[in-house]
Amino acid sequence: MSELQLFKYFSTIEDTRQSGKIAHKLFDILFLTVSAVIAGSQGWEEIEEFGHDRLGWLRKFVAFENGIPTHDTIARVISKIDMHKFQSCFSKWMKDCHQATDGQVIAIDGKRLKGSFNQSDRKDAIHMVSAFACQNGLVLGQQKTDRKSNEITAIPELLALLEIKGCLVTIDAMGCQKGIAQKILDKEADYLLALKANQSGLYTQVQSLLGPEISRQCEQGTLFQEADYQRNREEYRCCITSNDLSQLPASLAWPELKTVGVIISYRNEKDKKSKELSSRYYISSAKLLPEELASSAREHWRIENGLHWKLDVGMKEDDCRIRRDGAPEIMAGVRHIAMNQLQSEKSFKKGVRAKQMKANRNTNYLEKIMFNK
Repeated sequence: MSELQLFKYFSTIEDTRQSGKIAHKLFDILFLTVSAVIAGSQGWEEIEEFGHDRLGWLRKFVAFENGIPTHDTIARVISKIDMHKFQSCFSKWMKDCHQATDGQVIAIDGKRLKGSFNQSDRKDAIHMVSAFACQNGLVLGQQKTDRKSNEITAIPELLALLEIKGCLVTIDAMGCQKGIAQKILDKEADYLLALKANQSGLYTQVQSLLGPEISRQCEQGTLFQEADYQRNREEYRCCITSNDLSQLPASLAWPELKTVGVIISYRNEKDKKSKELSSRYYISSAKLLPEELASSAREHWRIENGLHWKLDVGMKEDDCRIRRDGAPEIMAGVRHIAMNQLQSEKSFKKGVRAKQMKANRNTNYLEKIMFNK
């Protein structure tokens, strides 16, 4: 990606300030903010301080004719950016630079921004629903949930922004809705949805269908099994799928449903009492073998380990106290931009926080991350 090419996607965002009173261009402030967050800045004052420290470097790319804006100006300008336009620009950027491959798992899940609550009553912290390309470790898009609803309304809006043809979209039980399944199919992708009691009719029928199948495959020795061994934990899993849905009347209401399955797991953790067997049920529009379902279900959890955990531990997202107007969701999007650029940089084999610290110390490395050099 050539210098500043990333930012061309955001050049269409409207600056709503009165033109005669603009001392610092919107593009300059956005460039400063993204650069500062990549280099580890977490709040308005830190972004301003980064600007003063790196003004010479920043002026290699943008003019900053009136110097670095104050943190109050940065906060005011960022908080007034239209989130819908920002999301659209973000998704356009990812469509152009990320080519989804057939069968790639796209995990969709929500995350609460704990520090974005209303300061007067400490309520109404926002949720951001993100789409995550598990194989590449990249955020493809994000959507804020409405305070009066939940992820069910945000997921279709997010799907509308994405280019996911040929992919397998995985969502937890919150998104196990017929309308969402159809929306995924409309995007020429397949769905893999976690099934729980919120779909009681189908859930009960799937349990009844797969119960005897587990016993039969155990007796025949054909049961798909796998195990994970880590330092303090052992987990054993088996998976059963069925493509014969003739005994599932409730399946007729689900668009292009081809596979139902269950993953049964048992975990041993050091110094902890072993838990009972855990059963997780799934439905999919793709025709999946047990090993394929097990692999895709594991891939889904990469959004927790590869995105949410890194945002919290590396970028301290839950500690962020930015709450002004629309700033929390814009800054969540900025952190997603930063995360994508940091994840894409492969020469320094360290974690997100270590890369940020190196970018703060070394502007050559910061340029490498910013422009994918």
